[in-house]
Amino acid sequence: MAGLGPAGPDLVPLAAAAAIEQAASVFVRTARHPAAAPYLGGAVTFDAVYDDAPSLDAAYRAMVDRLVAAAARHGEVVYLVPGSPLVAERTVELLRAEADVELRVIPAPSFLDLAWDRLAVDPLRAGVRLVDGQRFAAEAAGERGPLLVAQCDSPNVLSEVKLAVDDGPPAAYVTVLQRLGLPGEEITEVAWAELDRAVEPDHLTTLWVPELAAPVGRELVAFGELVRTLRERCPWDRQQTHQSLRRHLLEEAYETVEAIDGGDADHLAEELGDVLFQVFFHARLAAEAGQFTVADVARGITEKLVRRHPHVFAGVVADTPAEVVANWEAIKAAEKGRSSVMDGIPAALPSLLHALKVQRRAASAGYSWPPAGDGPATADLGPALFALVDVARRADVDPEAALRHATVAFRDGFRSWETSVG
Repeated sequence: MAGLGPAGPDLVPLAAAAAIEQAASVFVRTARHPAAAPYLGGAVTFDAVYDDAPSLDAAYRAMVDRLVAAAARHGEVVYLVPGSPLVAERTVELLRAEADVELRVIPAPSFLDLAWDRLAVDPLRAGVRLVDGQRFAAEAAGERGPLLVAQCDSPNVLSEVKLAVDDGPPAAYVTVLQRLGLPGEEITEVAWAELDRAVEPDHLTTLWVPELAAPVGRELVAFGELVRTLRERCPWDRQQTHQSLRRHLLEEAYETVEAIDGGDADHLAEELGDVLFQVFFHARLAAEAGQFTVADVARGITEKLVRRHPHVFAGVVADTPAEVVANWEAIKAAEKGRSSVMDGIPAALPSLLHALKVQRRAASAGYSWPPAGDGPATADLGPALFALVDVARRADVDPEAALRHATVAFRDGFRSWETSVG
């Protein structure tokens, strides 16, 4: 096994070049490396394995299996990897674990050598921790820096790095190193808040984080890592979609409400954990589809709550809960571009809650409708509702559907009124 060095052909070790010339069979982990081109004639690359494997671990396992089989056929093969075979090279770890394989490693410079030069940092004196960006949550847990974060090859990785940090660097900036040693080399300072939006990462992107204001969060990032692992390794989790998880999210929400009603704090903490799992699971599915990450979810709700609380963050006066709700609804309507106060009421709500929301919205707009009689006293409402369900049962009518139908008819009548009054 030989390394191709961190950049162009000029950094490929002479020993590696000599081994390639003498080899009967050559394998290259990826042709994307800038020094690989001169050695691709007749060589086998593993780029297609990345596309076919369900995960990176599975891809590396498949590569090692093919290398072991080739070595058994040819007696000896040369395997070329980017950078140094001794730095962040999972296939080397797997090959070392093969009992029937005799492994000879030809060292090479790694991207670390170029990084220390560009940063003017002695990693030993500075006590730098080298972290894999794709496992940042687990590997950087409890750390405050300095950190060199390698393999930041996608916006999703950068988002997850941000999410893992409770507070960013005190200076609010980090250094992004890209394509070191190549003509397109770039070293830029980027605001921490813009890390996953201002950087176009590639497979030669590294972050330098001299210091964090607080240690990398432990529990949430470890939980995110667990969800990722379940998605990759558990047959049930691998099959799930947003739609298949829909009923589970509803069930967990109802169980959480039951725990609140029960007043048991430990039970409530357990049920909130189940809801949190649903949030992380849906975000994981979206991240795999390139749509959003759990960091985007957290950022989005943070920004929305700040916008919807101008009485807290923007000097607007709201002294009562009613004023807070009125401000919230007005801001929400402006954000959503809604023309009716009925817009945005989820159709999937249980019919009783759906009816209550529709009535509250109508009342907030000053709409009045004929009362349904004096009705029972407050204390008797429960038995009265129960009795109505019994009436529906005896008439073979679905009370859920009947109430939903009546609510929709009321809502449509309100919309007509709303349009007429302008």
